[in-house]
Amino acid sequence: MVTEDALGPVRVLGGADASSMRFDPTRTVHAAMVALDVATLAPIGAGGASRSGGLPYIPGLLGFREVPVLARAFAQLPVKPDLILVDGHGIAHPKGLGVASHLGVVLDVPTIGVAKSVLRGTVEGDFPDTPGARAPLVWKGRVLGMALRTRRGANPLYVSVGHRVSLETAIAWVERTLRGRRLPEPTRLAHEEAARVRLAAAAAAG
Repeated sequence: MVTEDALGPVRVLGGADASSMRFDPTRTVHAAMVALDVATLAPIGAGGASRSGGLPYIPGLLGFREVPVLARAFAQLPVKPDLILVDGHGIAHPKGLGVASHLGVVLDVPTIGVAKSVLRGTVEGDFPDTPGARAPLVWKGRVLGMALRTRRGANPLYVSVGHRVSLETAIAWVERTLRGRRLPEPTRLAHEEAARVRLAAAAAAG
């Protein structure tokens, strides 16, 4: 895992998300990847995959459950992204390797963790309810990521290094891809696509 910038020009952005039910006895995971034009953030491709019978839901080890399905979704993309924003943590994780870092290493693609809750660390310092406000996520004196207020009145996002991206670069890309919503456009669209994959799988199953 590389925690500094090691990425080339970004022409295509990616978003990644996975959907599953914690107590589903079939252990089915539905995953989606989307590709966006970096200049307009318009979607230019999508891929999805479902898989049953994988690992059970084990907190802290979701990467081993979700990454194989996300990799299948990545393979379905008609155009491959140069940088992927992942719905989940990067290094701001109890094992130091959340789903964003895990996916980046497996695919050898730069990734950014964009999570909606804290798994490790504490937000320190002033953190006003102002769009653009930042506060470091700290654990044992080490900055694991950054809490980022993307919308007034909304819960913050927790941005962390995934793979081959520094924290400042990660934050800059998240801010660049906001469109007045809480989530950046790549992960928002990936979330919608994962829901479509899940519904299509349910319809196919009858």
